[in-house]
Amino acid sequence: MTSKRAADLEAANGYAKYMSRKGAFGRNLVTACGVFIILLTVSIGIFLIVKGTGTFTKYHHTVWEFLFSADWAPMDSASEGGGSIGAAIYIYGSLLTCGLALLFVTPFSLAAAIFMTEISPKAGSRIFQPAVEIFVGIPSVVYGWIGLTVLVPFIRDTFHAKMGGYSVLAASIVLAVMIFPTITTVAADAIRGVPSDFRKAAYGMGSTRWQVINRVVVPAASPGIFTGIILGLARAFGEALAVAMVIGKTRAFPKGLLWPTNNLTAAIAADMGNSANGGEQNLALWTMALLLFLISMLFIFLIHMISRKGSEKHA
Repeated sequence: MTSKRAADLEAANGYAKYMSRKGAFGRNLVTACGVFIILLTVSIGIFLIVKGTGTFTKYHHTVWEFLFSADWAPMDSASEGGGSIGAAIYIYGSLLTCGLALLFVTPFSLAAAIFMTEISPKAGSRIFQPAVEIFVGIPSVVYGWIGLTVLVPFIRDTFHAKMGGYSVLAASIVLAVMIFPTITTVAADAIRGVPSDFRKAAYGMGSTRWQVINRVVVPAASPGIFTGIILGLARAFGEALAVAMVIGKTRAFPKGLLWPTNNLTAAIAADMGNSANGGEQNLALWTMALLLFLISMLFIFLIHMISRKGSEKHA
């Protein structure tokens, strides 16, 4: 018996050492992946800062000119300068289309999330949510192609748009459809995360279903809902191909929702491949990319700030 217990003890010690080594390997692997992602993000940021600030350091343009001037005429040569790099039209186009898309989609996303979680949770989890998640995997070119062949002619024929249907409205609708699944999914997860005790307490005080949803569930889930909205807005700012196919890509401020314009991502995608490396136009496009990177960092900061406030609120 003594020898058997010794063997069992030795086997247990061996298994414990094996699991310890396996756990250490897993921790080291996860740590290495995390460090790699951090270094990659920092490297991208440094690269964009070096390339994007060349507009100001090499060609001596001002930040004010870049942000607020509408005169876009950079020189396409690595040895020349003296052009103008006003990107106000592109910045305004991005802000306008993304803001309208968010305005269009937020009520629908919130209503869909409430339906999936509070009104009909069984049908929502089995049918509606899988259908919403399918939209995430659809390539952006498909959205753009449908917008080009269906939405643009519809706007042209219905509203008699002067520029053939290519417009801010078309771009905003396409963006709204693209960010709908992101906002809806995150909002639904946030609503599901509200403790059931909140609902029981509200029902116990005589509240109706809509009162519980409106005054208890949605306010409690608001940090997660706002996080989903910001994530959707971040995706809208970074979308290039689908927007470029329907926005018209004209270098002018739109006179209304039915007029075409351009935005940052579409301008970068259209002109970067045709610009001389290190030239004034090339560096101005890198400055646009740097601006988009800073906007993304701002969104990430807002998400962390909202999450932290939500955690403090429920603590």
